[in-house]
Amino acid sequence: MVIFAGQGDARRSMALLWRSADSGATRAAPGPKPGLDVDTIAAAGIAVAEEQGMAALSMRAVGAWLGRTAMALYTYVPSKSELVDLMHDRVLAELPTEYDTSSGWRPAITAWADDTWAFYLRHPWVLQVSQARPVLGPGEYAQLETVVRILDGIGLEPLKVRRVIAVLFQFVRGMARVAAEHRQAAPETGVSDEEWWTVRTTLLTEVAPDFAERFPALAALESHAAAAAADAAREDSGDVAPPVEREAGEAFRVGLELILDGIGSEGGPDSSEPHRPEHVRVEGSPDHRAPHHFAE
Repeated sequence: MVIFAGQGDARRSMALLWRSADSGATRAAPGPKPGLDVDTIAAAGIAVAEEQGMAALSMRAVGAWLGRTAMALYTYVPSKSELVDLMHDRVLAELPTEYDTSSGWRPAITAWADDTWAFYLRHPWVLQVSQARPVLGPGEYAQLETVVRILDGIGLEPLKVRRVIAVLFQFVRGMARVAAEHRQAAPETGVSDEEWWTVRTTLLTEVAPDFAERFPALAALESHAAAAAADAAREDSGDVAPPVEREAGEAFRVGLELILDGIGSEGGPDSSEPHRPEHVRVEGSPDHRAPHHFAE
């Protein structure tokens, strides 16, 4: 399921995302029920998504969560589209925005990637909100600002830094999606990973007895990799994650290290001295335009 952000009224959505802290004040409501406000509705939307999934998200479902009708919400949030934008930006606020760079950019980026990976696995519904059209809220920009600050001083030209950041964001997001889908597969299908793989690999040997001859490089790789993985699993017997999910985590770690090696080779020695690149004007846009969202 893919949900595109920014489908509601653009002006209303942006105003809600960037409202001041006191602009969403609770309105008095008669009776014993507490008043509603934008933050309360967004928090309820997140709760529905966490417990029931994005497929169940609707203004009616959020109203029911709050003990209200859907109509009672529209004064504050005009539609589900604006609600999705608010939910996405609000939940990003739980991510850290400060990292220690005294030992260089690499440990800081590694910590950021670990935190973001864990964030996505805590909130897998966020992965269903497409980044093809980002929300452009303060929560999103705070995360971009965090990574820009960490990479400030690596010696790359601004345009390359922007592309490196896009690689980092999409790598972490993509690998987290794989791990999240592994977690969801068994409860969604009612079939465990072990059962699924046992049945299909057994059938594969039946329907393709010449598999190793047809795919010799792959067969050789899998033979050696499987043995190494088994040895690693025995050494790390305390890891209770299912094998497929554990493999996704290891792939994330290896991939991240390779990406960081590449960044380091491009940027030269790790330096904690800040490098202040000149402002880069987005091609084809006036200078007064809002910053380009380059983690896409």
